[in-house]
Amino acid sequence: MDFANIFSLAFGEMISPTTAAYALAALGLAVHFGYTGLLNFGQAGFMAMGAYGYAISTLTFNAPLPVAVLVALLASVIFAVVLGIPTLRLRADYLAIVTIAAAEIVRYIVTTNGLTNVTGSANGLAGGFENGFFALNPFPDGNYNIGPVGMNEDGFFIRVVGWTIVALACVAVWLLMRSPWGRVLKGIREDENAVRSLGKNVYAYKMQALILGGLMGTVAGMIFTLPRGAVQPANYSTELTFFLYTVLLLGGMATVLGPVLGAMIFWVVLSLTQSLLFGAIEIGAITFLTNVQAGQLRYILVGVALMLLMIFRPQGVLGNKKELAFA
Repeated sequence: MDFANIFSLAFGEMISPTTAAYALAALGLAVHFGYTGLLNFGQAGFMAMGAYGYAISTLTFNAPLPVAVLVALLASVIFAVVLGIPTLRLRADYLAIVTIAAAEIVRYIVTTNGLTNVTGSANGLAGGFENGFFALNPFPDGNYNIGPVGMNEDGFFIRVVGWTIVALACVAVWLLMRSPWGRVLKGIREDENAVRSLGKNVYAYKMQALILGGLMGTVAGMIFTLPRGAVQPANYSTELTFFLYTVLLLGGMATVLGPVLGAMIFWVVLSLTQSLLFGAIEIGAITFLTNVQAGQLRYILVGVALMLLMIFRPQGVLGNKKELAFA
């Protein structure tokens, strides 16, 4: 078993654009749930807004990169407002049901056959919508190495952009949550009636938090799809939101760096378990599993690890147990 290659693959997953996208989307969930107490199960819908808003603007309307990004962000804001108006006064469990349904509605709309020319239906979209982004690449052609991981200039560029955006988002959330606005959000999480009695418009603050976290999910959707060069509706199913909550719980709900650390742990564990299982099957140490079954078993192992984490450290790796004292 080649352990050097196994750990190299794990490190590659830790710094991949997908991990950066998960970290950013989970940071948006931290704003929603960790700091405001909004149980949003529709973050996959915001990521789909980013991916499809950018791709459709580029492929259908030939929009330049800044316009395509702006369209995606505007679509996210509209989605948040339409979603928030009827739901933000609901109790947490009802809010979860509505948001998960809204994300599924978005996914089913883009797979509608009547919109095939625009959304690509079940086949998704491809055809070079990422070219405008990679045309801005300032790095010369060649091979680049980050530790043991090698990549071309485009792979290096998307990693630099993705993780820079994650770092800037972390700084922004850190500053916001230490501002008076952020303290109101934490008060709403603890006891919104007490905040309302102080004359604060709880509904407006919840809407602002929903929009802010949704915008992070939208940018994450663009980071997620650009290196793939394709938008597939199956990538934005309900399980994506569940994975993001796994990332959030791993790192810590009401923390800034928790989602980033959680995303890294999540993908490193998935990579290590898959590589170790495949290696054990290859050398004959495991004979009762096929490679396909081993690929599914790794998700079971991650689920068991998450259960143990919730039992022995429910606040996550970086979380503060006091932050769990919700009203």
